Amino acid sequence: MRVIITVVEKITSEAHIDIPDGLNQSAIKQHIVDRYNTGEMSTYMNIFQVDFESISAQIVKEQSDTKSA
Repeated sequence: MRVIITVVEKITSEAHIDIPDGLNQSAIKQHIVDRYNTGEMSTYMNIFQVDFESISAQIVKEQSDTKSA
């Protein structure tokens, strides 16, 4: 029997980064988004928390490899 298991988790990551002084709120948001989009921030991300959401299983019927004549 073949079973496909799907686990859904919510992962919360945390990064501590330096942001230039003097930026307004909009510029801070853009700075963070830019660093995230370039992948630069991913090296600083640490898993902070993992919350289990759900688990499910689906039984897959296996097809016979032999053909009837």
